[in-house]
Amino acid sequence: MNELFVLALRAWCMARSAFSANCGAQTFTLAPVMKKIRTALLPVVLLAASVASYAQGQPSYLAGGSNVEEHGEVVAVYRDGISLDEAVRRAEAQYHAKVVRTDVQDEDGRKVYVLKLLSEDGRVITVRVDAESGRTR
Repeated sequence: MNELFVLALRAWCMARSAFSANCGAQTFTLAPVMKKIRTALLPVVLLAASVASYAQGQPSYLAGGSNVEEHGEVVAVYRDGISLDEAVRRAEAQYHAKVVRTDVQDEDGRKVYVLKLLSEDGRVITVRVDAESGRTR
């Protein structure tokens, strides 16, 4: 954040010095001023864009939000082991089917994701995924 402030301050100073240097002249050309502003603002804009994209890519528990994040119909819960979202992705890839229903159950003190998948040929497949280890039961 400090680097962003320094870059913005530098851009402002460059723009101010370019403007004040050209204000005393009778003919004021805007092209050199705009070139200096573009040159100074380009790093600032790129840095801001990269910081924003980095913050969006972080899981909500790292970014300081709640630990539940919605992705369409699937809710990802980040605690221990794998998330429900990750279990859905793995099951869909392994069984080449679409998850149509999810449930979280407690079996013998362990959290288990119960996924109902619908295959292309119309079969319903029930998959149990251990949330701690990621193993399919």
